Amino acid sequence: MTSKQWTLIALAVGLGGFSIYLNKDWFAKDNIQITHRSRPARVAFMRGRRPAEIAEVNPIIFGFDRHLKLTSVKVVALHEIETNKYPHAIWHLVSDSNSIPTKTFFYGQTIRGMRPAVKGASPDPLEPDVTYRLLIEAGSVKLHHDFVPEPRPQ
Repeated sequence: MTSKQWTLIALAVGLGGFSIYLNKDWFAKDNIQITHRSRPARVAFMRGRRPAEIAEVNPIIFGFDRHLKLTSVKVVALHEIETNKYPHAIWHLVSDSNSIPTKTFFYGQTIRGMRPAVKGASPDPLEPDVTYRLLIEAGSVKLHHDFVPEPRPQ
């Protein structure tokens, strides 16, 4: 074989490899899925609580399709985001350095490795049938997820 043929073969293999590389979506961003579900609170959790302490909505569980090292978790009412430049967060946790990778958490839960953004702050209760936005930061990745809490059956 001549050097011209070897050059053409090498060029064809190189272009074929480059085509496979581009078509495998190696440049595509990794999509992270956020889900939520709402389940009625168990009676055992409500024992010993006064009626005023029992939330008006079912507990909400958030989940991801993989474990994430969260750096910020914030919940804001969607109508405040639409009308205010700096909306009031009803729940805001931050991580200073080393949060534990997590896949699920409850609204209002203390997440290991994270602390409230405002010292001593506790999460505000969610209101039924109000749309909220969960804002998540995991390193340089920023995500959001809208949800509507379901009212607790009486």
